[in-house]
Amino acid sequence: MTSLLPGMGPTISKSEEISALTSDDVTVTVTERASSKAKELLASKGFPEAYLRVFVVGGGCSGFQYGMSIAESADDTDKIIELEHVRVVVDKDSVPMISGAEIDYVEDLMKSGFTIHNPNATSSCACGSSFQTADGSGVARPCS
Repeated sequence: MTSLLPGMGPTISKSEEISALTSDDVTVTVTERASSKAKELLASKGFPEAYLRVFVVGGGCSGFQYGMSIAESADDTDKIIELEHVRVVVDKDSVPMISGAEIDYVEDLMKSGFTIHNPNATSSCACGSSFQTADGSGVARPCS
């Protein structure tokens, strides 16, 4: 993985402009704002054809933590979700904990960045990047 993307927070989109995406056993909703911002970010970093990788790792205050990075290629076991503006990849270990989530991009007085609203999270830290599932299920992939 390379180049982690900036911040996430607890604010979720109320926008009607969303795309529900499925690739076999993963469903992720991405707002138009997040999709456009990801495309812009990938291009500005010199990777216009790269993927936006969304993943979960162990750590954070609540047990699991979200991450995003730029991926020049996808692994054989990754779930690839094609959007109009960007391609999203989720590794097989993160699928159970990410499936059903909404990815948005927020800009307000306090922060700007990508945010993930995850229905699988039963509790989360105030930072909005760390969460816990009901039964602690899922195995986070290691940081690399």
